[in-house]
Amino acid sequence: MTGSGKFFDRAYGLGDDPEKTRDLYKDWAESYDKEVKEQGYASPARTAAAMAANVADLSAPLLDIGCGTGLSAEALKEAGFTTIDGTDFSEEMLAAAGTKGFYRKLTKGDFNDPIPAKPGDYANITAIGVFSPGHGPAGMIDTVMGLLGPGGCFGFSLNDHALEDPSYEETIARVQREGIADLVFSEYGDHLPGLGLKSKICVLRKK
Repeated sequence: MTGSGKFFDRAYGLGDDPEKTRDLYKDWAESYDKEVKEQGYASPARTAAAMAANVADLSAPLLDIGCGTGLSAEALKEAGFTTIDGTDFSEEMLAAAGTKGFYRKLTKGDFNDPIPAKPGDYANITAIGVFSPGHGPAGMIDTVMGLLGPGGCFGFSLNDHALEDPSYEETIARVQREGIADLVFSEYGDHLPGLGLKSKICVLRKK
């Protein structure tokens, strides 16, 4: 397969190989925005709208995990968020994000330390288009809950590939059951309609 399909196939077949993941996003950085927009990439705007509806102070610092080239921050800015930091493991993606002027600060993470933040650094956190089996594990939900203070919101997307792995929804159910967070928004809808893919947008509010 040629063109964008080659990159999408690689992305959804990565598994948990850090080198393959780095190589993919290094190769894809230059054409990423154009290719996902051609497929109608809807999860950023959907997540941003859900967060804006559930966050009281849109000026409070927000961390955009797996920020990529900045499409998520573009959507967050349009939804009213004003103080956004980004983190990603791909230097090439971060370089592209840095040209757009949406972020206050960009930080390179890695597979062993994907979220370079301390508890209390951020009022709210997003991970848009990040979760997938082997690449963005469900355990990241627990990590984010440990970083947020009471009332902080975590907005994220689970595409159809992620939803095939029960660990994500099991983790969402567990953090509610254990009184860690409330699921204040959940909606299944378009992700990449050009590829026939949908996603569930979720917002967890820390108790």
